[in-house]
Amino acid sequence: MRVVVIIPSRYGSIRFDGKPLANICGKPMIQWVCQRAIQAKCIQSVHVATDDSRIQDAVNRFGGSVVMTSSKCRSGTDRVAEAAERLGLAPGDIVVNIQGDQPLVDPRCFDAVVQPFYADPAVKMSTLAFAIVDQREITDPKDVKVTFDNNGDALYFSRATIPHGRDGLNGCEIYKHLGVYAYTQEFLACFKGLSPGRLEEIEKLEQLRAMEHGHRIRVVVTPYDSPEVDLPVDIQRVEEKMVGMGLC
Repeated sequence: MRVVVIIPSRYGSIRFDGKPLANICGKPMIQWVCQRAIQAKCIQSVHVATDDSRIQDAVNRFGGSVVMTSSKCRSGTDRVAEAAERLGLAPGDIVVNIQGDQPLVDPRCFDAVVQPFYADPAVKMSTLAFAIVDQREITDPKDVKVTFDNNGDALYFSRATIPHGRDGLNGCEIYKHLGVYAYTQEFLACFKGLSPGRLEEIEKLEQLRAMEHGHRIRVVVTPYDSPEVDLPVDIQRVEEKMVGMGLC
């Protein structure tokens, strides 16, 4: 069973055009994500999936692997699925999907997200959650929350605060969803063919599509946060964290 990371990356963005190439501590952001991923113990290879020659050139410059995909991909998952097909992955191979805007992702996150596939053959899709420590994130719709059952399977993902305590939270932890997914290649191809869901359209959360079609998502709680760069103003915050970690 091969385990590969595919990072969907597009140049255009309403909020932050050219984000994958944003300079962070002297390197394009996409390079940081690639370098963090390749440090994971379980990963055989890391690839950037894009339709933009500027991203392709940047990845080539730092010696990364690029898979060119169609400009017609509807979503990042579609881009990952197309790249996985081009790489000729077997049905039982594992594909890890991480967005290219998480330069602080801990390599141990990749090892954690694939662990359920070894422990439970019934798992076809998994993702990560982090117990929120920054109280702002509990109510910020930018930070997606997740709840899960006693087996660790997702019950719901929402931009709202879930669970919402009628009488207060009373010490209940709220979990933030981290944008790291893993799938078998077989399920990824299935997911690509699913029609968009009603809740997916309302929340603008693609993972709800799998749940609306009756598929389970195993949630793995990790102690390692993975803050995203959504806007140019986030870069300074990320660079300060990197300096503190001795990365730059």
